[in-house]
Amino acid sequence: MHRLLKVFGILTSFGMLIVIIQGALVTQTGSGDACGAEWPLCHGRLIPENPTIETLIEYTHRLVSGILGVMVLIHSVWSWLVLKHLRETKFFAILAVLFIIFQGLLGAAAVVWGQSDAVMALHFGFSLVSFGSVLLLTILAFENGKHIRTLVPPVTRKVRNYYYFLVIFVYIVVYTGAYVKHTEAGVGCNGWPLCNGQFIPILEGRTGIQFGHRVAAGLLFFTILAALIAVYKHYRTEKALFFTTTVSFILITLQVISGAIVVFSGLSLYATMVHAVLVSLLFGAVSYATLLVDRSRVY
Repeated sequence: MHRLLKVFGILTSFGMLIVIIQGALVTQTGSGDACGAEWPLCHGRLIPENPTIETLIEYTHRLVSGILGVMVLIHSVWSWLVLKHLRETKFFAILAVLFIIFQGLLGAAAVVWGQSDAVMALHFGFSLVSFGSVLLLTILAFENGKHIRTLVPPVTRKVRNYYYFLVIFVYIVVYTGAYVKHTEAGVGCNGWPLCNGQFIPILEGRTGIQFGHRVAAGLLFFTILAALIAVYKHYRTEKALFFTTTVSFILITLQVISGAIVVFSGLSLYATMVHAVLVSLLFGAVSYATLLVDRSRVY
């Protein structure tokens, strides 16, 4: 049922993941101004001549983002029309379109007028919300026609609120990570898990920014671990919730490990890209777990 919508949803989700990776690549290589202070043109041309590597990185990011913007719009409208009987469809469709637009406008504004690091850190977060919304729309297409109640665990209000908090917390940690990149604070701490040989370093400048992100990521690890323990104790027979929470814990564990590798590798480009992919998948997994408990009967 709705096979084409499912295929298109998978392609759009994967494409959004590529956009996120490209955005991280632009930031990591400092290619954001490689097309000059112009948008959508690049050095006054629709297709730049004799581009440098940095220009190619920025230009392809713009090109792919534009294509995916159209794909997200098509996918959202298509899902709205086909899956309108599912209460979550309109919400995620609106989120997907709004945040891909916000992401594009913020990127354009940064090129033409410049933006502060604090504002630019939102760029990654906007892309992530759009990715998560597209992913959930795709999951809704796969769920359609099945007996949804079999996927929905009856949970306590406390558990439901915990997952609401969890998905927001993941987004906050993502923002702190993006802020680290935009402020070039990755060099603020030498070594891991200690920062410059100290358990708590002097919280100034780049060191304070980097250490703050580490603390937030560490707290997120234990927050997801607590969720997994609770689900294992009380809801392990609820396969969808148990599986999604387990995947979330695996992803946050890999995220912490990749963060350490980023430090030990001297901010390696490949390690940084893996770091961005893992946190995107983590946000998607936690978002779906939150959707499951949001549907549940509270007792």
